[in-house]
Amino acid sequence: MSRAHNFGAGPGVLPEPVLAEAQAALWEFDDTGMGLLEISHRAAAFEAVVASAKARLAELMNLGPDQEILFLHGGARTQFFQLPMSLLRGGRAAYLDTGVWTEAAIEEARRFGTVDVVWSSAASGWDAVPRQGAWGPLEEGTKYLYYCANNTVAGTEFDYVPDPGNAWLIADISSNLLSAPIDGRRFDVMFGGIQKNLGPAGVTLVILKRHLLDEMDRELPSMLRYDVHVKHNSLYNTPCTFGIWFVERMTAWLQAQGGLVAVGERNAAKAARVYAAIDASDGFYQGRAQVPSRSRMNVTFSTGSAEGDAAFVAAARDAGLVGLKGHKRLGGLRASLYNALPDASVDALLTFMEDWRRGAGRH
Repeated sequence: MSRAHNFGAGPGVLPEPVLAEAQAALWEFDDTGMGLLEISHRAAAFEAVVASAKARLAELMNLGPDQEILFLHGGARTQFFQLPMSLLRGGRAAYLDTGVWTEAAIEEARRFGTVDVVWSSAASGWDAVPRQGAWGPLEEGTKYLYYCANNTVAGTEFDYVPDPGNAWLIADISSNLLSAPIDGRRFDVMFGGIQKNLGPAGVTLVILKRHLLDEMDRELPSMLRYDVHVKHNSLYNTPCTFGIWFVERMTAWLQAQGGLVAVGERNAAKAARVYAAIDASDGFYQGRAQVPSRSRMNVTFSTGSAEGDAAFVAAARDAGLVGLKGHKRLGGLRASLYNALPDASVDALLTFMEDWRRGAGRH
C-alpha cells in the first residue's frame, strides 16, 4: 500500500511503527490470548497501560506530584463547559479570544458566570495572538485566565505561557500537545483531544492540580465530576481503551525520538521550511497569520482566490498530498505538521508548491 502524505488537521498522521504495534495488538495483547479491543479495562494488563501512560506523560510534560492525569470522554468541546460548570460557579473568568475554539469555549462559559474577553483578534479574522500582558490587569476576583495554546483553524500559536497573575491558568492544548518542551507545573488545568499528536480520536486528556478538586461543585452528575474520575483512575466507566493504549505507545515513541527537545526542534524546522516557501513565492502564496503569531503545527495560507485554492487542493490530492483544504469557517489552505509527519512529506509539499506556482497555478 502506498501511504498518502497526510496534512490533515485531525485526526492526524500517526507514526508507522506505532501503527504496526497497534495492528499486532488488535490480534493479541500482552500474551493474554485476547485482542486489545477485547480486553477488560479492569484487567491488570490494561491497568498497567494506564499507569505507564501517566508516568510517561508526567515525565515528558514536567508535571508535579500535585497534578492529576485523566483520560476522559467527550472531546475538548466537553471541557468547554465542564470546566466552568465545575470551577466558575457564578464567578468571573478571563478569556483570550484567538479563534473558533476559544469563541466556542466563551459561549459555553457564559452559561456559568461572568466572562471577560480581555483580548481578541476576531476583528482581523483571528490572525494573531497577543503578546505577553497585552490584555492588561485582570478584574479583581477573576478565578482563571483561559487561552488556546494553538489555533488550528487560524494557524496561530502562543510561543510563551501567559501570566495569569493571581488567577488560575487554564489551557486548551489540543493541537500542540507534546510538540515542544513544556513546563507543565505552570498550569492549573490543561486539556486536549489526543487526535492531533497523541493518538486516534476518542480520548480527552485532562491534567489538573489537585487543590482545584476542593473548589469544584460536588452536586454535578457523577460523570461530570473530576474528583470521581480521579478517585477511579479514569476507570469510573469503560474508557476508550484503544485510545489510552495509543497514548502510552505514542509517549514511548516520543521518548525514543529524544524527548520533547528533539521533537520541538524538528517541528520548528519543518514549519520554517514551509513558511520560507510561502514568503519566497513573490506573493503567489499568501500567509494568513501574522508572522510573530505563526503556528508550527498548522500553516495557513492561500493562493489568493477560492478557485485557486480549490484547484490546488484537487491537484495536490491527485499527487498523493491530502488534508490541505482549509477549515470551512475561514477557507484557504492549511498544512498541519504534527509530530508524526515525516520530513519526506514536507519535501513532497514543497516540491508540489513550487511546481504548482511555476506551472498549473499560473494558468
